[in-house]
Amino acid sequence: MENKGISQAVIGRLPRYFRYLGELKDQGIERVSSQELSDIMKVTASQIRQDFNNFGGFGQQGYGYKVEYLYGEIGKILGLDQTHNLIIIGAGNLGQALANYMNFERRGFLFRGIFDNNPALYGRKIRDMEVLPMRELPSFVRENEIDIAVLTIPKNCAVEVAEELVREGIRGIWNFAHVDLNVPPDVQVENVHLSDSLMKLTYNINRYETHYDA
Repeated sequence: MENKGISQAVIGRLPRYFRYLGELKDQGIERVSSQELSDIMKVTASQIRQDFNNFGGFGQQGYGYKVEYLYGEIGKILGLDQTHNLIIIGAGNLGQALANYMNFERRGFLFRGIFDNNPALYGRKIRDMEVLPMRELPSFVRENEIDIAVLTIPKNCAVEVAEELVREGIRGIWNFAHVDLNVPPDVQVENVHLSDSLMKLTYNINRYETHYDA
């Protein structure tokens, strides 16, 4: 499906649609209207229809959406009809927490290994996976067909590690290091800045208090 013209805002809403539709499916709900989705997600019904029209619609006038079908189609758009081999680089607290997040497997992300450059961590088991030294990274990526790497390492070494991953053919990087990565256009990077999210929260708290105290 050609989707180069689709905005990042629309793409950013797709995982939410997928999550809420999954909950409806688990509840045995077979059909949902854009207005019902709007009430659940706090996105206007018009916006929902516009978002879905980017991908061909999926609905039927006066009928709404078939939950299971729509769930499956959005899953395909997100690439969740395929499996992805994933490694984590950085076996600190955040890396261990992500390694223990079982929902990855439910979505087709297969945790294959975890790496660190701290010899004190070598051999420690996390989810039955031994922490491996960084020197083994290149051969591991090639031999296990790893396509996604998660970086939970300090920013001063993230750029060098990202360059190594690119050389070994990695296709995507989930970047928790607070640094911008300069990678080729065929390598996708999703940056996660936890402090940015927290500051957005405090902004909204302050905006709410200012509005209601006025």
